[in-house]
Amino acid sequence: MDLGIRGKRALVCASSKGLGLGCAEALAAAGVELVMNARGSEALEAEATRLRSEHGVDVQTVACDVTSVDGQEQVIKVAQNVDILVTNAGGPPPGLWSDWDRDDFIKALDSNMLTPIAFMKALLPGMMHNGWGRVVNITSQSVRAPIPALGLSNAARTGLTGYVAGTARQVAPKGVTINNLLPGIHATDRADSLDGGVAAQKGISMDEARAERAATIPARRYGTREEFGAACAFLCSQNAGFIVGQNILLDGGATNLTM
Repeated sequence: MDLGIRGKRALVCASSKGLGLGCAEALAAAGVELVMNARGSEALEAEATRLRSEHGVDVQTVACDVTSVDGQEQVIKVAQNVDILVTNAGGPPPGLWSDWDRDDFIKALDSNMLTPIAFMKALLPGMMHNGWGRVVNITSQSVRAPIPALGLSNAARTGLTGYVAGTARQVAPKGVTINNLLPGIHATDRADSLDGGVAAQKGISMDEARAERAATIPARRYGTREEFGAACAFLCSQNAGFIVGQNILLDGGATNLTM
């Protein structure tokens, strides 16, 4: 399928690995020029070089922490006039509700709510002026069905979801769509970290921990970054202009909902 976005330009946050990299790969394959961001420069530059070589697209990189004001300013300066924004940030650590204090919540909000909002505020006006734009926020299945051990993520990402619900309807008349992708368990470093915690808690191997979690998913496997990236690229395409303010689960059926 021709996505109709060849020659467009996208900012993809946290895109040196995992789901962010999957989105960058799929957009590059569709002919989209990229601004890639991550904290570590080595992996970021390696992936940027690979995507330039494989797809012949222009790729700029900004290595910084986008949860900081300085990092946001660095990225926004390079990403002015992008057509596509994909926000992404690692989730806060798991824990027990009684262990978290105000500082823990502030860190979670900065990373998983306020940073995406800052990028939208900075880049939406240009998209609206041009009469076309796409924003995809990578959030979590937990905004549809909270995960008890991930209370910090539940709270911050649900706040972002509420912000998007109202904002998406305000910018849609200008040809700009905002949607959220809600990943379940995917084969990423984040999954490895959570599986490691389960393995340590239960005294089992990593393979056994993965098998236990995979058994809770109707698809009986973890998702891949490639299929997640393909879904993101579709939402960024010319074909998705009538999809506005939606929260789309990519979880292998794990979230047991009727609607």
